Amino acid sequence: MPTEHRAILITGCSSGIGHACAHGLARRGYQVVASARRAADVARLREEGLQAVRLDVDDPASIAEAVAATLEQTGDRLWGLFNNAGFGQPGAVEDLTREALRGQMETNLLGAHDLACRLIPVMRRQGGGRIVQNSSLLGLVGLPYRGAYVASKFALEGLTDCLRQELRGSGIHVALIEPGPITSRFRDNAYAMWRRHIDTSHSPHRRAYEAMEARLLREGPVQPFTLPPEAVLRHLIHALESPRPRPRYYVTMPTHLVGAARRLLPTRGLDWLLHKISRGGAG
Repeated sequence: MPTEHRAILITGCSSGIGHACAHGLARRGYQVVASARRAADVARLREEGLQAVRLDVDDPASIAEAVAATLEQTGDRLWGLFNNAGFGQPGAVEDLTREALRGQMETNLLGAHDLACRLIPVMRRQGGGRIVQNSSLLGLVGLPYRGAYVASKFALEGLTDCLRQELRGSGIHVALIEPGPITSRFRDNAYAMWRRHIDTSHSPHRRAYEAMEARLLREGPVQPFTLPPEAVLRHLIHALESPRPRPRYYVTMPTHLVGAARRLLPTRGLDWLLHKISRGGAG
């Protein structure tokens, strides 16, 4: 199918990966429906020349309204869904409240699941489509002080693996994109969630939190091999256009290195390596 006949819904387009991919696919000829949670961001996306809808992945009613608005704009057809919306909730596992963990799962897992389930019947009717989930290097391994985020991405990876197998033969292909460090507002959002949910004053991890806060507030990239959000675009294009998209797409050198280390090292060796990488920080 020519790209100009392909419509795609992308979540989390206010900045970062979603914003870059929305504009990149639009330039390639896709009919892009970009979504964002805040009305001001939706208005800005429209001013930038994109079709846009308001979509809060934490709210099933908002998801239903966004799906209806999207299908109205695309003539009841949709080639692709890029589940990109998400955030990171920093904090030691023992300091995570049930509320904080639930919020992380609502956004990073349950919203993506809800949206995919509403659009699969559309793709079945038209004989095919693509569902692409934006996971993370932390969907492959766990790092200290990222427990909530790691749990959400591990769950997304497992759910997506099952979905990919269940849709075999349907014409609907499912893929995971696994970025490492990408330039975005991720650290800014993570810092806000950390301040909201983590009681640092009574935590035995206070010293580690001091180092973590410094990393979250530092200007510019804090990790080597950080790439711009456009680095995800070429992998998304392959997932949308290849006759046989890959189940997983690694983005950035750290993802490739950690993926190889996970396969080659015993658990304690991997723990040692990840401790050296993390240095008790986050973001």
